[in-house]
Amino acid sequence: MKEQRIGIIDIGSNSIRLVIYERTVHGAHRVIDGAKRAARLSQQVDEKGNLEAGAIVQLIDILNHFRLLCNLHHTGSIRAVATAAVRNAANSAEVLAKLEEETGLSIELLSGLEEAEYGFLGTMNSLDIEDGYLVDIGGGSSEFSLFRGRKLIRTVSFPFGCVSLARRFTNGGQMDKDQTLALEALVAQAIAGEPWMQEGAGLPLIAVGGTARAFGKLVHARQRYPFAQSHNYAVEGRMAGELLEVLRQLPLDKRKKFPGLSKDRADVIVPGLAVLNAIYKACMASSFLICGSGLRDGLFFSSRFAGQPLLPDVLNYSVSNLAALHPEAPQAYIQQVKQTAKQIFMELAAAVPFPERAGRWVEAAATLHRIGASIDYYRYEGHTFYLIINSSLNGLSHREIILTAGIASYKTKKRLRQNMLPYESLLEPSDLEHMIRLGTLLQLAIALNRSETPTLKQLSVRADGNTLHLQPLVGNGPLTVERQEVESLAEDFAKAWGLQPVLYPC
Repeated sequence: MKEQRIGIIDIGSNSIRLVIYERTVHGAHRVIDGAKRAARLSQQVDEKGNLEAGAIVQLIDILNHFRLLCNLHHTGSIRAVATAAVRNAANSAEVLAKLEEETGLSIELLSGLEEAEYGFLGTMNSLDIEDGYLVDIGGGSSEFSLFRGRKLIRTVSFPFGCVSLARRFTNGGQMDKDQTLALEALVAQAIAGEPWMQEGAGLPLIAVGGTARAFGKLVHARQRYPFAQSHNYAVEGRMAGELLEVLRQLPLDKRKKFPGLSKDRADVIVPGLAVLNAIYKACMASSFLICGSGLRDGLFFSSRFAGQPLLPDVLNYSVSNLAALHPEAPQAYIQQVKQTAKQIFMELAAAVPFPERAGRWVEAAATLHRIGASIDYYRYEGHTFYLIINSSLNGLSHREIILTAGIASYKTKKRLRQNMLPYESLLEPSDLEHMIRLGTLLQLAIALNRSETPTLKQLSVRADGNTLHLQPLVGNGPLTVERQEVESLAEDFAKAWGLQPVLYPC
């Protein structure tokens, strides 16, 4: 198993992070451990621009601790990178040499462009989006990019971040109006040198990194958002400015108690939000989209999939990965259910005004409908719902994750309504009916493959009048089990679709 595990260490300006990834025997990737240590390296620089000796000693201790954690997990390799704090230090070469000597780790010093590129890779592999802006406000630098067709078009690394700006423009975390104006003037001057930043006016601004995650959690708490995840969280652009003003005026002790804000970020969140707000206005973006992935994820994908690190289909990879983490049903059976559900959907969807992406929900739900059995077979549908809701299904919006969970776990209308109660504010009026119809459709596909053998590799599906004709095209045996299952489901299917399903003999 050793060669299946990799440790990623990110030596950032605000914090040092470790993530350990594992490839399971079924081919899935997952995070099995992680650690974070606050370092504030950008605040530990002397008047000559050198990273101070105390910071280097602290960094050595952290890296050795992380190396021991990797050893405990028998990782096959460790990839460690350093970003702005070390990059901008006058003694960066000496720092890297000392770190490698004392820890035995080979440390890559990323340029601003490399940092942006790895962050972009991690983001693109976790979102289904073609065009947009990308901003990562770190502790000592801020990377901003424009992408189209999932390819980087332009990128710039600004030499300031939330920690370095806090050191320069705050007093113990407090920032008055004059300091705010001075900070905004500095950011505006940097932005003025990059006129291309308005070339994508009207596109969403994807925010990644610590400041972005903190911003998302703040809005989450402020709006009492019912969905637990902040990844792929759409936020109105005005929220950055509103929270900036509210938090700027709060004393640090009260800011530490502000809903959604962690104590260790209370002194740097204001400058971080100031940069975020300034960049949002300058690029004339449509809104924010919070992304929970970034640099470390990009480093992982570039290490594990060196030949083709950019995923061609984010949703398909994510769904397949989640299914491989819970391999309770035979893969051939799952693929057959998926194919059958897709075939029935294509026949019936033309007559029903489903949303454009409904077919993808059905395919994802068909692939994942049995994952709950990894917890307990009895009432596995409920466990399937829980696992989907609480997993990162990249490529789906929060609403789509809820819909997919509802379809995959569908059993009865009553249970579906109970499951949807906490998420009513995120759903559209027609969504419950969509889930009932598509959930019943999936149940029919499951019934048609009840033997869990490839009995219906070729099936003709045709809606005619009040009947859904299901005709096997080749000899598949008597299909006794499947016919009984279809008959027991017929009444519920007819209520949902107005069609009576009939499975004919070969």
